Amino acid sequence: MNIQLALDRMTIDEAIKMAKQVEQYIDWIEVGTSLIKEYGMESVKSLKAAFPDKTIVADIKTMDNAKYEFKLCFEAGADVATVMGVAPDATIQTCMETAADYGKHVMIDLLNTTEKRAETLSETYDAILCVHVSKDQQEIEGQSTTSIRIPGNLHPESLIAAAGGITSKTLSELVTLKPHVVIVGSAITKTAHSVESAKQMKEIIKG
Repeated sequence: MNIQLALDRMTIDEAIKMAKQVEQYIDWIEVGTSLIKEYGMESVKSLKAAFPDKTIVADIKTMDNAKYEFKLCFEAGADVATVMGVAPDATIQTCMETAADYGKHVMIDLLNTTEKRAETLSETYDAILCVHVSKDQQEIEGQSTTSIRIPGNLHPESLIAAAGGITSKTLSELVTLKPHVVIVGSAITKTAHSVESAKQMKEIIKG
């Protein structure tokens, strides 16, 4: 099980500084959507240059223009790029083909997909599937980590990522679902005790 550190709503320098503080306790580094939107591919390039041995995830959330956007991510150094599960099949297929051309990987964000759509995606594409409670759902609707649920109809060999307000308090329950990746943001990046929080999460996963 891998910890993916989500870096959002900060500068590139702040993102690198944060990741360096907790580097020994994280496995994957996510260049968050807001970071990419504000600083472009320079954010991906900078994080890969700073952490060449880490898996870098470009959370670009592609909905269209797949080949162009995925090429940008992979040529900037990303190992994984994201596409929305509600995107057209042609878009997702193009993402898969582009990733294969570069020897990289695709993460499909299941945000707002139906269970039937999620099942179809899991059976059709060899990709990481991200079960996701969004920032707006957390802040506006009051949903929390307990809302994260892995649909039971997914292909049994699917690799699952889980995201959405995960904290050390809720991680113990979440790991029983055995996701391949646990995506953590604010619980590490927005606390005065980032190193301690990351270490605690790593210990929970190991346990």
